[in-house]
Amino acid sequence: MSQKPFLKTIEVLLVEDSWGDVVLMRDAFREKHLPVNLNIVTDGEDALAYLNREPKYVQHPKPDLILLDLNLPRMDGRAFLRRVKNHPRFKAIPVVVLTSSRLETDIREVFEMNADQYLVKPTDLKGFHETARQLWQLWQKHVAQKT
Repeated sequence: MSQKPFLKTIEVLLVEDSWGDVVLMRDAFREKHLPVNLNIVTDGEDALAYLNREPKYVQHPKPDLILLDLNLPRMDGRAFLRRVKNHPRFKAIPVVVLTSSRLETDIREVFEMNADQYLVKPTDLKGFHETARQLWQLWQKHVAQKT
């Protein structure tokens, strides 16, 4: 007996300061017809404010998944990841690092901080489509492990 795919809309918090990358990621989810509600902040400080439901974000939904760039203004992705994965209310939220760095030291460092996945940011729309597909599969696997 095959399992039904999980089709509930997932709330994704995208922490990304490049508007071009935001547009490509949003378009990739749309064009793949994936049930994703993309919420966007541009740095780690706003991402923490979002998670803590500070006044600016009080009406926003809790994310099911966080997509995190490493190179951000104000608070970078590493500092944000460290704080999220050490916080009892937030550490269970899967965090996928989505960054341009291919450095082994960066990959090792984020996994040591308990990132759930590390993906190198694509450079074109086709690559973002593949990334959207990979993220959806990761989400499906995460949901399957919880049931």
